[in-house]
Amino acid sequence: MSRLRLYVAIYVVLFAFATMQVFVEGLGLSYWTGFWAVIGLSAVKALLVAGYYQHLRFEPRSLSYLMLVGLTAAVVLTAAAAYSIS
Repeated sequence: MSRLRLYVAIYVVLFAFATMQVFVEGLGLSYWTGFWAVIGLSAVKALLVAGYYQHLRFEPRSLSYLMLVGLTAAVVLTAAAAYSIS
């Protein structure tokens, strides 16, 4: 039963963060302030999903580090592709 409560609480937090992302766009902030606010909220949401719904929190640390290496490689390749386009 406690796992169900945990998953429901995380779902509510994810829903609240998604709602905040929509409101950030409507606040009329400068582009970069809004951009970094949405990126920050998205990063927290991604960590919650990976940690709890994909069960990385309960896996050995080596698997979590392996996922981090893959994420880093994806970000570097995306940045390199964006740089080569401009």
